[in-house]
Amino acid sequence: MRAATAFTHAPRGWSHAEAATITTAGLTAWRALVVDGGLKAGDSVLVLGSGGVSIAALQIARMMGAAVIATSSSEEKLERLRQLGAEHTINYRQTADWGKRVLELTAGRGVDQVVEVGGPGTLAQSITAVRVGGHIALIGVLTGRQGDVPTSLLMAKQVRLQGLIVGSRRHQQDYIRALEQSGIRPIIDQRFPLDRLADAFRLQESGSHFGKIVVEW
Repeated sequence: MRAATAFTHAPRGWSHAEAATITTAGLTAWRALVVDGGLKAGDSVLVLGSGGVSIAALQIARMMGAAVIATSSSEEKLERLRQLGAEHTINYRQTADWGKRVLELTAGRGVDQVVEVGGPGTLAQSITAVRVGGHIALIGVLTGRQGDVPTSLLMAKQVRLQGLIVGSRRHQQDYIRALEQSGIRPIIDQRFPLDRLADAFRLQESGSHFGKIVVEW
């Protein structure tokens, strides 16, 4: 029974490659925004970069009727993020204090939720960007595993900072139902055969991908 309950149905009509994006990136974004964050229509969400979790979060936020602000260091990626529905985009290389820019874009209020994938190198900016009483889902540590946290600002804003990794089977089933109703499909950057696994990792290491990288048997 344990093995039988470890699986869920894939969304109807999805390929194996598309379904493979659900269990980590997609499910993590769903839990961050919907399960733990209580996302609702009219909310605002900040996503960092254009990796698998961030793209899935953007899609989920738009599906739920939320506004999205997205960051990237690439103008080409920022354009693609806008095409996916980001209302505002910020080039974080050109705007070092992007947290303050988010405040400007939200008339000083800050966003309701931040999908934080950078870790210690970006967390201070995310705390600046989020509203009083907002939610930051700490998912990634791309800038390292340890670092300084502006605890006074975190306390003053009464921010809920929550670390998380993926989600439960029930969360995944709920997410799949939402995907089927919305018609959203995952963004796959490139597909590699198994014998080119090293090339897939090189692409990921380069950071030039947009969305998910898939390895197929």
